[in-house]
Amino acid sequence: MRVPASITAIAGDRPLVPVWQNALGGLTFRIGDGDGRLFAKWAPAGSDQDLDAEAARLRWAARFTAVPRVRDSGADEEGTWLVTHGLPGESAVSPRWKADPRTAVRALGEGLRTLHERLPVADCSFSWSVDHRLERARQAAVEVPADLPPPPPIDRLVVCHGDPCAPNTLLHDDGSWSAHVDMGALGVADRWADLAVATWNTECNYGPGWEDTLLDAYGIAPDPYRTDFYRRLWNAT
Repeated sequence: MRVPASITAIAGDRPLVPVWQNALGGLTFRIGDGDGRLFAKWAPAGSDQDLDAEAARLRWAARFTAVPRVRDSGADEEGTWLVTHGLPGESAVSPRWKADPRTAVRALGEGLRTLHERLPVADCSFSWSVDHRLERARQAAVEVPADLPPPPPIDRLVVCHGDPCAPNTLLHDDGSWSAHVDMGALGVADRWADLAVATWNTECNYGPGWEDTLLDAYGIAPDPYRTDFYRRLWNAT
């Protein structure tokens, strides 16, 4: 993996370790170790990863809940970058927590509920609504399926994470929720926009049978209609 020059310059003489690569060519690196470690996300020029938008969301959300604190962001002809301070905790999909899915999944549900309760809808200028997502898809020339049904009535408006998959939650050593990361899609929407995806993702990371555990930890009964719609919307957009 070639390290972008901007990331090399940010790291200086500190250890630089690649930790993630996405399908769009985006890279994430850990810089340094221990409590002072940093994480640098980099997106190639021309990609649809908007790291400036994520930085704005992180700065807003950090006033209310545990998310990475922004240290720096920037761009050059090669790409854009976002540098954040490390947080306590370990990914919910680390080997330790994949071997203890009951603890991990309960923490996912409790953490998502905490996020939804702490982030104030009235103070949030970011959207993750159905209309917003469909418009983004059309602007990106994504063909939305003609059979996508009308959205169900709103259950409860919250500030959604937007990508509440298990890797984006950190857990403390005792198995409790610690923080959320990767907040580039954060915005106001029905809470089922998060819940439908979070429950769906449990099978990918922990195997079948954990959806109800997450919902129980969140404190909500299953809603098959909203779940089906928001999963279809996720696939469509």
